[in-house]
Amino acid sequence: MKTLLKMVLIIVFIAICVSAFFLNSYLTGNVIRETSNSNYYMYTKAICNSSNSCQDTQITCKQNKTISMVPIKGAVIQYEKDWVDPRSKEEIEKLC
Repeated sequence: MKTLLKMVLIIVFIAICVSAFFLNSYLTGNVIRETSNSNYYMYTKAICNSSNSCQDTQITCKQNKTISMVPIKGAVIQYEKDWVDPRSKEEIEKLC
């Protein structure tokens, strides 16, 4: 009787482990698929003010719409007064 009980408990334990593994794989796969199919993307861009101080910023987009803009700490550059941003006006203003 003890042997039968041990065998049943081992089978139940293995079934729970296998189910948990497949459930975790299924959920993780769906999250990745949802994100990759939703047209999310991120990039960094220097945003400069009129005194030529430029802050690197992480920009997150979804389907060509800006979702968030987060300044990157410690990524500030102060250019000289006569510095001119080499990017076109369109490049400077475009976010997503």
